[in-house]
Amino acid sequence: MSTHDVVDYPRPRDGLPEITATPAQLGRAARILADGQGPVAVDAERASGFRYGQDAYLIQLRREGVGTLLIDPVTCGPLTELATALNGPEWILHAADQDIPCLSALGLTAASLFDTELAARLLGRQHVGLGAVIEETLGLRLAKDHAAADWSTRPLPASWLIYAALDVELLIDLRHALTAELETAGKAQWAAQEFEHVRTRPARPAKIDPWRKTPRAGSAVRSPRSLAILRELWTSREELAAELDRTPSKVLSHQALIAAAVARPRSRRKMTGLREFSSRQARQNQERWWRAIERALELPDDELPPTRAPMGPDELPHPRTWQRHHAEAADQLNRVRGAVRKRAEEIRVPQELLLAPGCQRRLAWDLGEEIEAGRTGTVSAQEIGERLTAMGARPWQVEQVAPALASALS
Repeated sequence: MSTHDVVDYPRPRDGLPEITATPAQLGRAARILADGQGPVAVDAERASGFRYGQDAYLIQLRREGVGTLLIDPVTCGPLTELATALNGPEWILHAADQDIPCLSALGLTAASLFDTELAARLLGRQHVGLGAVIEETLGLRLAKDHAAADWSTRPLPASWLIYAALDVELLIDLRHALTAELETAGKAQWAAQEFEHVRTRPARPAKIDPWRKTPRAGSAVRSPRSLAILRELWTSREELAAELDRTPSKVLSHQALIAAAVARPRSRRKMTGLREFSSRQARQNQERWWRAIERALELPDDELPPTRAPMGPDELPHPRTWQRHHAEAADQLNRVRGAVRKRAEEIRVPQELLLAPGCQRRLAWDLGEEIEAGRTGTVSAQEIGERLTAMGARPWQVEQVAPALASALS
């Protein structure tokens, strides 16, 4: 669609609805929603970067016969009636995996869903943000100015609420248009399988040693003693951040954690002398930070964390090490990646959507191990399909990629 044909869509066409903010208002909203027709457009706003965790601070809903509802989950009380109203109709979300966890935490679950971002990716769209997909599909340009706002703010400014209402304003129309495109492209069943996978996928397991994921720590913090300082500071920061309900980096910066881990200050004075500990937020709790560092300095050597992160269950070594230690697996991975990339280009879907990178690595690793153990012969498309299915690949993925993999690995 030409940019000259795009029309600005700055405000909700029915005006800005009043926020549903009390238990009585919520009861009325739930009853109205239950009487609507068709699917429900759903979105949620969090306060990432401001608050601890990923709680929802605003829920936006829209349904034919109802219009748009803006729900304040902080002040409405239990959402039981709303959960009942939402448990029957299909949900339409954009990037559902981002919002489902915070909605599930409130007891809101979908019986089925349609993910407009996933649909756009399956259709081979290059830009899959909500604004871009609406613009390309419907020819309308939304006002998108407050994505990174602190949605825990009360009262919420009117301009923010306009942005929030627009997030669901056109989702129903978008769903209809994308459904038609998916059917024309022969990808409707692929989409249905992906939507159900997103809806039913279990929560991701907790990371092992999440403190090791501190930005830029991997290249700077190397010794066991420095890693212990990083771990103790990170843990202490998490505890305080949860207590204050603030995002951890606003309690103490990532740079401060790394600076202390590298410098290994032997006194409180040397810690506070670090430039990264000169900010007001760092000075407010300097006694806590020093105690964390002190604990790490006093640890016996045999209690220090290892320099290499422990691997979780079923976790594989990083592929960059395979060529040196697992040459057969490295060769198989090159073949797998090449086959997936080629087939993905042919059917115009992102290769990571055709087959998850984790599945690609696991298939290559297992085949490499078997080759090193003396197995010979080709691997059939059926056998590859069975392996992929056991890894959680959906039927459409198996159908599209197993023959290509069999050919590449023979």
